[in-house]
Amino acid sequence: MSERPWGLEESRRHRQPKRALGTRDMFLTPKTLSSHMGKKRVIQKGLPVQVGETKEGVEGKSREVGVRQKINRGIVFIQATYNNTIITVTDDKGNAVAWSSAGSLGFSGAKKATPFAAARVAETVVEKLRKTGLQEVAVKVSGVGSGRDSAVRAIANQGLNILSIKDLTPIPHNGPRPKKVRRV
Repeated sequence: MSERPWGLEESRRHRQPKRALGTRDMFLTPKTLSSHMGKKRVIQKGLPVQVGETKEGVEGKSREVGVRQKINRGIVFIQATYNNTIITVTDDKGNAVAWSSAGSLGFSGAKKATPFAAARVAETVVEKLRKTGLQEVAVKVSGVGSGRDSAVRAIANQGLNILSIKDLTPIPHNGPRPKKVRRV
């Protein structure tokens, strides 16, 4: 026996027979890798589009760039959880127009779930909506967080006309077994 590491003969004895070079093995070297990856495409950045200019769309339709559609009515979804408050505004069809959350405004940790943070989120969303001309909203609230009431009040104080307020919080009809009581 020659001076080889222990167990090398055993591994050579049980080696699989050599197979033909398949497609999986073609990508082993950088040279073969670059030859099979295809042509590189360089995306050229064009000139910035002016507000109101039309740009050719994907389907060939021209669309206005930089100008939002004017909408009169919308739906405000307030999701108030124990950890955060998220407000999304959609049009009548359900397309999102603006959104914001306490975390995106810089609140962190337990401060995200406070009524103060929820009021700031509502003010931020209404500021985003100023350009769209939204006047009337239906408010749909879900969740049991502490920011639900203050978010609705902040939206009303910003001058939006509230048509209806609906609670969408899911209520179980004695579904799964509840968690055991937390002892502190």
